[in-house]
Order: sequence, then C-alpha cells, then structure tokens
Amino acid sequence: MPPDAKILIVDDHQDTLYALESALAPLGYRLARATSGDEALKQVLRGQVGLLLLDVRMPGVSGLDVVRYMRRLEQTQHIPVILLTGFGPDHELTSAAFELRVADLVMKPVDPWALRTKVRYLYDAHRRHLALEHEVRALRALVKDPTDTLPDTRVPLQRDTTPHPPLPTAPTAT
Repeated sequence: MPPDAKILIVDDHQDTLYALESALAPLGYRLARATSGDEALKQVLRGQVGLLLLDVRMPGVSGLDVVRYMRRLEQTQHIPVILLTGFGPDHELTSAAFELRVADLVMKPVDPWALRTKVRYLYDAHRRHLALEHEVRALRALVKDPTDTLPDTRVPLQRDTTPHPPLPTAPTAT
C-alpha cells in the first residue's frame, strides 16, 4: 500500500456518500467514492486502496459480493473492510460478514466520532502491517542472497597452540 493510499467509500446513495466523506475529512486521508459494487471492485483492483467502507445492500453487486471477491485475491485479501448497513441488526448478515473477515459492521446512520476512530486505527494498522511485511521480505532476500558489501562478522576459530603440562595420570592399584 503506497503511503498515499485512499479510503474508498462505496454507497449507492449520494447523500450517504457525502455524509461519510464529511465525517472522515478531518482525518486528512485521501478519500475516493464509488456508487456500485462493480465500480468499487474496479478501483480496488487498480490498487491504491488502503481501506474500504462498503454499503452491504446495493443494486447489482452487493457489498458482501465485493468482499467475497476481494478475499479470493492475494493482492486484495488483506485490505480492511468496514461494512455499512441501514437495515438494523441481522444475525445472518453479521455471521456472513465476520466469516469474510470484515473489520467491522456499522449501522447507519453512523456516529462520526466512532467512525473516525475505527478508520484511523484500521488504516494505520494496515499500513504498519504492510510496512513490516515489506521489511521481512527485504530481510529474507538478504539472508538468501548476501552481498559482498556486508562485512563478514564471524570470528574465526582459533586453536590453542601453547604447550601445556601433561595431565596427571591416575595412580594404579597394585
């Protein structure tokens, strides 16, 4: 995830998109919008998405369908997703969402303060996670393919060549 990765907000209602953008604007992250599941998938597959706020029920490709597709692809399977629903608590939806490893399921209308807190935490945690993965890959590459630019810090084995008195022998019994 590039440092300027965006938060993609997906909803089929313009007023909801506006409200979510207004709630998240104080965080200072780049925001993008999509009005359908298809459009969301296209943007996610292009890269540059660090977090997805996604309406569950949209015409055509639903939010759950988007997440199902994302979780099958290596490049998108770890992008954090917050699902949004305006239909109240639903046990089946909650089960399906968390089986797909969504970060949270939020009821509309959203509390802007709570949403900002969740988004800041998830976005920053995802960015740190990717930075650590990158560092691990770089370290593994160094271990597999060391270069001559690294000094050899191994200490050579030294044999003690100084003469020592002979070890005493045990007395023999007569």
